[in-house]
Amino acid sequence: MLEAKLQEAGTLKKLLDAIKELVTDANFECNEEGIVLQAMDNSHVALVSVKFSAPAFKRYRCDRPMPLGVNLAALTKVLKCAKDDDICTLKAADEADVLNLVYEAKTSDRIAEYDMKLMDIDADTLSIPETEYDARVTLPASEFARIVRDLSQLGESVRIEVSKEGVRFAADGEAANGSVLLRQSDGAPTATGPIRPKSEEREIEAVDEDGEDDDAAKPAAVKKEKDDDVEMDKDADDEDEEEFKPKADDEDGEEEKEDDDAEDEDADEDDDSAGKKRKKSGSSSKPAKKAKTAATKGKGKKKAADEDAAGVVIEMNQHVALTFSLKYLVNFSKSATLSPRVQLMMSNDVPLLVAYDFAQGYIRYYLAPKIGDD
Repeated sequence: MLEAKLQEAGTLKKLLDAIKELVTDANFECNEEGIVLQAMDNSHVALVSVKFSAPAFKRYRCDRPMPLGVNLAALTKVLKCAKDDDICTLKAADEADVLNLVYEAKTSDRIAEYDMKLMDIDADTLSIPETEYDARVTLPASEFARIVRDLSQLGESVRIEVSKEGVRFAADGEAANGSVLLRQSDGAPTATGPIRPKSEEREIEAVDEDGEDDDAAKPAAVKKEKDDDVEMDKDADDEDEEEFKPKADDEDGEEEKEDDDAEDEDADEDDDSAGKKRKKSGSSSKPAKKAKTAATKGKGKKKAADEDAAGVVIEMNQHVALTFSLKYLVNFSKSATLSPRVQLMMSNDVPLLVAYDFAQGYIRYYLAPKIGDD
């Protein structure tokens, strides 16, 4: 049995809008790790690969691997009945011939339920080999969409060239030619090793981190040093707290002295007021400093995120130049609604990889380059 609850139906709607013009019928392969779709277009020029990871669902259950053969146009129509912020649940029994979709409104008690007929699609499971690319260009998805849309007005093909100068998109048409050059953003990293899709790099890092316990792998001396640091920090905190206690006691003592000694009243009041001012300034300085530091860090993180979203990162091991069909790239760019960033992975004589990573998984497009006049 399959039960997959997605927090927002809008994510699935955007995904289908991006691939429905490339693929007509396809199998959603469901297993304990998530839901995967891999299919080629009718001309076998482009391949699309989609993955929804199991942890991305609000609730996910798949007792055994099962394919869900669907007509994407029909599924799109059924999803149009849901609001973007509706909770969407996909249900299917073992060897079922229907897919049950339930939409739950977050702002009301409305629950809508639809059944869609499944198809028996005889399609071979495609194996995509892991590839190390010569160049990777990461840029805003909106910028990529604009470039391919503009150049598609001039011609049918675009030449993408990655060099030390930057990445250049050039199209030649019967009436006009055009090109767009994107240079590396300041402070962007450069390639220092094998280039793979970022989602694969994160998976490798996650495996490395989960493969061994950092604390268990550290020598005992390192652990002891770490524990000592914690104790020192604790002692330091205790000292900071004790610094204020004598001052408070002094203040009480001075007030009692003021009651007992009327002759020194004026002097004690002057000393008292000065001491209180010092205490107030001392006690308020540290929290204010911490608040300012936290606010500064928050602004720095936001600024870094904004710069990362707007910048162009070019990682290159060697010069790459290939020509591709603009019609397909325009279709790929529709996935900009899923992710603010897009990766272009290129190697000479290897299909182009256009990758979008989003919170629930990823969508990847593979496009074969044009050779000669083809």
